[in-house]
Amino acid sequence: MSDRRLRTLRAFSRTPSLRAAARRYAGGVAPAIESAEQLPNEHAVDLKPRGHSVVDSAIYCDGMRVASPGSLADTYQVLHEAPKSLAWIGLYRPDRRELASLAKEFDLHELAVEDAMEAHQRPKLERYGDTLFVVLKAARYRDATEEVEFGEVHVFVGPDFVVTVRHAEAPNLAAVRRRVERDPELLRRGTEAVLYAIMDKVVDGYAPVVAGLENDIDEIETEVFRGDPSVSRRIYELSREVIEFQRATRPLVGMLDNLRAGFDKYGVDEELQRSLRDVADHVTQVVERVDGFRELLRDMLTVNATLVAQQQNEEMKALTVASNAQNEEVKRISAWAAILFAPTLIGTVYGMNFDMMPELHWRWGYPFAVAMMAVVCVSLYQIFKRRSWL
Repeated sequence: MSDRRLRTLRAFSRTPSLRAAARRYAGGVAPAIESAEQLPNEHAVDLKPRGHSVVDSAIYCDGMRVASPGSLADTYQVLHEAPKSLAWIGLYRPDRRELASLAKEFDLHELAVEDAMEAHQRPKLERYGDTLFVVLKAARYRDATEEVEFGEVHVFVGPDFVVTVRHAEAPNLAAVRRRVERDPELLRRGTEAVLYAIMDKVVDGYAPVVAGLENDIDEIETEVFRGDPSVSRRIYELSREVIEFQRATRPLVGMLDNLRAGFDKYGVDEELQRSLRDVADHVTQVVERVDGFRELLRDMLTVNATLVAQQQNEEMKALTVASNAQNEEVKRISAWAAILFAPTLIGTVYGMNFDMMPELHWRWGYPFAVAMMAVVCVSLYQIFKRRSWL
């Protein structure tokens, strides 16, 4: 066993509750522990003092997990006794008392602590002295409702500690912890390696969202060219989800640029720099595709409005033609009604049996009445014919 390993073993052995962890470390490899249920029975007592929001607390040394302290106080003690170790504390919806304890121990800025407590922050990266404060938005696409579901994680990164604060089930940081614990070489690169693993997990989670959005956009495109007017609502709702997803991904471009700008100043490992550049490339691809989705949906909404307008114009044209045809029929009926009304009126007048009507005893009264009917009918026929009513 090397001298450095022996010194670390002695430091951990000073705390009685951590002797079992120290014995595992002496063996060479510490298992990845994600929750109390995964621990052997001999360590159940160690985890009882934990606050309800502490999902996992681990101490790493030389790239290996060497202890799982049962409380924040134990984590602080072990970290002080092993100066070259690294602590990763995972919290889920912590209360102010726990965050205040972390802020006092690691000298976290009060503004960053307040942001982590309140949640609902935009993605950002801020540096407070030697501590980085990073806010990331994890995303998951629900195809049944065509909604993007977001989770938020806040990460405090210091020289020898990482504190993650989650306010939703996503992202699954247990998977990230298992990944880095399977790769001691990555953990040896320090706290920036943990930040890289978290960011890589969040960015990888964007790929299924992009695929889901793309699939739904293809479906909408088919519906648009079928002339379905109800697709406008679906386009609008999906556009809103794309905008929210864009707000979660676009700030990452600037955040990663700022990280890369500090590589030389803070002595970031060369291999870790390459890994972060790879994450930046993936983010750029996601942002470009999401920008394309937004433009495509906007164009589809315009095309759909044009097609609906054309369809409405065709319907109006058909209604106009039908209305014109109906008007022609009404004019013909009205014209013949007027023509037939004239002899009816004359016949009605001469059909009144009054003794004092002079035409009743006139010899030419009947021919005169018939002639009058004919003249009126012919005159009306010519008038209506000239006006194209007949």
